[in-house]
Amino acid sequence: MTTTSDTKAPPAATPPKGSDERVSSTSPLIRLMKRPEMGAVFAAIVVLVFFATTTDAFFTAGGASTWLEQSSTIGIMAVAVAMLMIGGEFDLSAGVMTGFSALSVGVMSTYWGLNVWLTLVISLALCLAIGAINGLLVLRTGLPSFIVTLGTFFVLQGVDLALVRQIIGQVSIQGFTGLPGQRSASWLFTSYVDIGGLVLWSSFFWWIAITVGATYILLRTAVGSWIFAVGGDVKSARQVGVPVAKTKIGLFMFTAGCGWLVGMLSLFRYNTAQSSDGVGLEFISIICAVVGGCVMTGGYGSVSGAAFGALIYGMVNQGIPYQGWDSNWLYAFLGVMLLLAVLLNNWVKTRAENAS
Repeated sequence: MTTTSDTKAPPAATPPKGSDERVSSTSPLIRLMKRPEMGAVFAAIVVLVFFATTTDAFFTAGGASTWLEQSSTIGIMAVAVAMLMIGGEFDLSAGVMTGFSALSVGVMSTYWGLNVWLTLVISLALCLAIGAINGLLVLRTGLPSFIVTLGTFFVLQGVDLALVRQIIGQVSIQGFTGLPGQRSASWLFTSYVDIGGLVLWSSFFWWIAITVGATYILLRTAVGSWIFAVGGDVKSARQVGVPVAKTKIGLFMFTAGCGWLVGMLSLFRYNTAQSSDGVGLEFISIICAVVGGCVMTGGYGSVSGAAFGALIYGMVNQGIPYQGWDSNWLYAFLGVMLLLAVLLNNWVKTRAENAS
């Protein structure tokens, strides 16, 4: 008769040398697909292939020059908005900020006779101050940034319409040429490179520089860790020593600064500024950021993905007329793209959290 004590348990399986059973292995492809920007990258490839194979002019040097320029101006704002969304906030005044910055430079230089370089500095300081005020109001009042910046949107819109009309008697600046310092300053915003007919304007290089710089800050610096932390959980971030106030105010100022830059690119390129400039740009930027992998709740996203979202917008905005379609279909496309992006981003985020 065999007793329990006489029964020997089978030897335990020995894990392979150098392995850790607590760590699960994930293939490089799965890790790549979990990146928040991959949906926008894949969508951009699909849109590019579709229009390039169905229209003759889209993928020519002239056609590519057009949609790259459109993508770049949207992309600058989209990257800034993505950074702010990752930090858990919104800025609905970002679009109208572009018109405000251009009009302020136009009024000070054409009607007050100030040197253009001086007006650029003053305008930038005003935009940064407005961004800082937005951040302070959000932090001190506890109100949602959606409400605070919506109020700022209407204030700036009123200034662009009523105050500008009171000063110059109209709501637009025209003939922005031949002013002191205008020619030298315009090099920053209107220079271009011609590569075999492919014209890359300065806005394209600004877009690339801001995207690369923001990506580096977000993924390789302590500031980037702070941005993810304040977007994920403000209370926990504060408890571990993250400077929440400085981080959020800095993000609002960065968004305002990019709004100023887009305003300058438009002003110097077309030599005109109107009170309606930039209105609606904030919504397109948010869509591009969401398409690029940002979630509405903060703490997750990618600025490079937002850049690809802007690229999709630029290609579609130009590809629809090339197809001979009604240009108003662009709005339907944006709505569908936003809904699909939200669903995809939530699915990817959930899978990534479960895997971790």
